[in-house]
Amino acid sequence: MAKKVSRKTSDKAAAPPSAAPAGAGSIASADTGTAIFVGKGEQPAFLTLGLANRHGLATGATGTGKTVTLQVLAEGFARAGVPVFAADIKGDLSGIAEVGEPKDFILNRAKAMGLQFQPDQFSTIFWDVFGEQGHPVRATVTEMGPLLLSQMLQLNDVQEGVLNVAFRVADEHGLALVDMKDLRALLDAIVPGSAKDDDLDPLQDIRKAAQSFGNISKATVGTIQRQLLVLENQGGAKFFGEPALQLKDFMRTDSSGRGMINILVADKLMSSPKLYSTFLLWMLSELFEELPEVGDPAKPKLVFFFDEAHLLFDDAPKALMDKIEQVVRLIRSKGVGVYFVTQNPIDVPDKILAQLGNRVQHALRAFTPRDQKAVQAAAQTFRPNPNLDTAQVITELGKGEALVSFLEGNGTPSMVERVMIRPPTARIGPITPDERKAIMNASPVKGKYDTAIDADSAFEILQKRLSNTAAPAGTPGADGAPGEGGGVLGQISSIVGTVFGTSTPRGKLSTGQVIARSVTRSVTNKVAGDVAASIGKSVGGSLGGSIGRSIVRNVLGSLLRR
Repeated sequence: MAKKVSRKTSDKAAAPPSAAPAGAGSIASADTGTAIFVGKGEQPAFLTLGLANRHGLATGATGTGKTVTLQVLAEGFARAGVPVFAADIKGDLSGIAEVGEPKDFILNRAKAMGLQFQPDQFSTIFWDVFGEQGHPVRATVTEMGPLLLSQMLQLNDVQEGVLNVAFRVADEHGLALVDMKDLRALLDAIVPGSAKDDDLDPLQDIRKAAQSFGNISKATVGTIQRQLLVLENQGGAKFFGEPALQLKDFMRTDSSGRGMINILVADKLMSSPKLYSTFLLWMLSELFEELPEVGDPAKPKLVFFFDEAHLLFDDAPKALMDKIEQVVRLIRSKGVGVYFVTQNPIDVPDKILAQLGNRVQHALRAFTPRDQKAVQAAAQTFRPNPNLDTAQVITELGKGEALVSFLEGNGTPSMVERVMIRPPTARIGPITPDERKAIMNASPVKGKYDTAIDADSAFEILQKRLSNTAAPAGTPGADGAPGEGGGVLGQISSIVGTVFGTSTPRGKLSTGQVIARSVTRSVTNKVAGDVAASIGKSVGGSLGGSIGRSIVRNVLGSLLRR
């Protein structure tokens, strides 16, 4: 948590949204107890907190001020005690954690609004899928689910079907899919074997269970494995594992009651657009799954900014688009406001666009007929104002200016207005590596996610089953065979190897050996079970959590994962 600058507080509520900000007040004082002051034109523009969970949209060409507007909104929500999550693609948003600087353009803009600039900073937690510039963000493969994972891997319908089979088999056989090696091992396990080896195949039950859902070809599984390799080469493997992210860590307020601002460092992540967009969609689905119904609260429980939102919709299959629409529509009742940030409103499908009630439109350029068509389309997304030619104004807006339309008390959008966005109070621009390090060292989640945990899961379980066919008769250490590993020590070594997965296959057993080993296991498994029980206490919580999440999938699970 960043060190705080001194602030003056007041128990008095600011002027209602219908009144202009007091001339002698600071920028922060222009916020009211029920609304965020966003900017000023002929009249001040306020975003009502009680309607902020009706979602929103910020659009505009590159360099027109979208990032600063995002920072202004994030500051306002944080001051109101609302936690914020935002992806930082260029690094500019990180400055919100440090004290603002009284630059000339900031002072002039504040003065033009009749306000005084008072520098501020906000408690910030940095997150990074790669664990380089923020705390690691992880999820288990089971949590991601087959639909979103298929989108991340860009699988076709047949390949997605095989992935669904793999997840079903994992559920039915108690195989926790935590990381990439778990999924790889499971995919290998569902590939049909040679018929002549069925009686000796330790994974025969898994293969038969998979084949009961239809034929699974080695070629299809091989394609999925290659796509997993591509994802690993992009660094995506770091996202899958434990400890998995607990979303309650996003829902924090600091000691002064302000909402914590969670920033996802996304500059490197953006080099893998599918990973970026699927990760954010997964977060939305998890929020819906975990948060209780609250209806329309006085202020949101969390505000979620989705930058470069067009990546979510590019080349998305219809099934996924339907699920995205459902999530956006339903998550509102959980008190979560989702704000998409992109260049043009036409980047967002109409069914989703219709659910975004609060709008901020920065300038668009119209040099070609295609550009002009896009401007006209953007203008048509606003409630008309008879005093404005919306399409014309969109092309004339200066940097920091915007057209805004926010929901009013009855939930209808206000007429579009041209305003100057208020200046941020925190720093505009990136922080230094030393500043980032200091913030992370003081973070409330320091140490919680920084070290990965590799508990026993599907990979280890399948390896142990394969290792039970390890040693042929007559070799040192084989069942009943004399040698350096024989006798009591050999049995203990065998048990430990089974528990810890250190045994390695050495060949196939004959039918007689399989029968003999099945009898021997009834004795050795009792001893091994006692050993494994104590070990299970340390790994069971992690493993059980993943399996439990897979089995007890609630409403959103039925929407997104099956």
